[in-house]
Amino acid sequence: MITDLSPGSQTSRVVVAGGSGFIGQALGAALSESYHLIGLSRSERGPGGGYREYRKVDLFALRDSEAGLKGADIAIYLVHSMMPAARLVQGHFKDLDILCADNFARAAALAGVKHIVYVGGLLPESSKLSEHLKSRVEVEEALSSTGIPVTTLRAGMVVGPGGSSYQLLARLVRRLPVMACPSWTRTRMQPVALKDLLQAVHDVLRESPEESRVFDIGAPEVLTYQDLMAATASSLGLKRRFLPVPFLSPGLSRLWVSLTTGAPKALVAPLIESLRHEMIAREDAQFRLKNRAQTSVQEMLIDAAKEQGNEDHTPRAFKGTKGAKGESKVCSVQRMMLPEGRNAEWAAKSYFEWLPRAMKGFIKVEESAVESEIQFVFRPTGHKLLGLRRLEHRCSKDRQVLRVTSGLLARDTERGRLEFRQVLDTRTLIASIHEFVPRLPWWIYRPTQGLFHRWVMGRFGRFLSRQESVERRSVPDVQMHE
Repeated sequence: MITDLSPGSQTSRVVVAGGSGFIGQALGAALSESYHLIGLSRSERGPGGGYREYRKVDLFALRDSEAGLKGADIAIYLVHSMMPAARLVQGHFKDLDILCADNFARAAALAGVKHIVYVGGLLPESSKLSEHLKSRVEVEEALSSTGIPVTTLRAGMVVGPGGSSYQLLARLVRRLPVMACPSWTRTRMQPVALKDLLQAVHDVLRESPEESRVFDIGAPEVLTYQDLMAATASSLGLKRRFLPVPFLSPGLSRLWVSLTTGAPKALVAPLIESLRHEMIAREDAQFRLKNRAQTSVQEMLIDAAKEQGNEDHTPRAFKGTKGAKGESKVCSVQRMMLPEGRNAEWAAKSYFEWLPRAMKGFIKVEESAVESEIQFVFRPTGHKLLGLRRLEHRCSKDRQVLRVTSGLLARDTERGRLEFRQVLDTRTLIASIHEFVPRLPWWIYRPTQGLFHRWVMGRFGRFLSRQESVERRSVPDVQMHE
């Protein structure tokens, strides 16, 4: 439990993205006496668990994020590798992550949020990070991109009942009397007890930093993953044997862990990939909180086992998105690089000029300046394939938003949209479609139009990457004419 609940203010409104998750639920119970808590959730929820209210928010939509953060004084971001609620998702998890974080940061700036707290993960002192760890760094950068001070708590594996990491660990130990231990199980790491993480969040919430800062949080001791599995077995009253297996590759490890625990490969894969790195909290004073984590590894595992009991329920993170029901919507996100000095407005204009040339005359793009409408027309027959309407009030130099209107290939919906947006270093461009509802039957759309869109965006990304060299070569010619 939190040891010091003063001097929090019930009038301070704290919005928690991920409030319905493992850490978010624990925060609700721990901070409710000090703050007016508002949780953000993808689904409708009533108040409870310490939260005065829940707001239904899709973090992939900037407009939703703005509504969710309205009136907030402080914001807490607990979101990792979030998947959109769509039947088809095209895009790398780190691109989905950066889009949500960028929406959150923009919305926080509009709401006048004074401080953002982000719970991330420990990072190794290495320039060669896994994709999973690179994504966490990018989220930190995106959250601080609008100038709001961000306090990042880089925590080791959070050990507590109900957490997906602990469940993964406990399931492995419960289900395997003899455990094959590949080389990554000898990597050193530093977990942290849930109660210590909650204390750390509470401590930084009481402060009003003028600039962003980072703190590392871990248990008092460092151990290997094999040591952690042995300690977990002991806390559960089990005897387990551990056999070194030097030939077990990361790919086989992912399969082994997924089959044993029932966790989806999408959850296991980035974790296994990251396990080749040592995750240890830095000792430098600038990265350490005054109230350091006190709970030992043995104590946190015993506490988790007691609270968990003999239950082996399936964590929500294990369920993934497979078998999701509802309307057949599409989310497709691709990352591209802009030529130096160019912006999202230029990229959108270039896309509509490039597309007819790339499709060799089969598609014609017609624009109406009066209604800001763009139509894709199948040139041989003149049929309208797709309509787009530029949302002038939502557009800027670094963000272009066009609502999808009806055509032979799409249904007209209020939220379906095409977007071009600059993130991170401003040269990184995210091109995405969200809540797109195809008119074609799903079994036809997926292997045809769905794959075609991804192929087209891939080609456009390569076109952009060539433009910088083309523009550089053209500079001497211009200077000669001058």
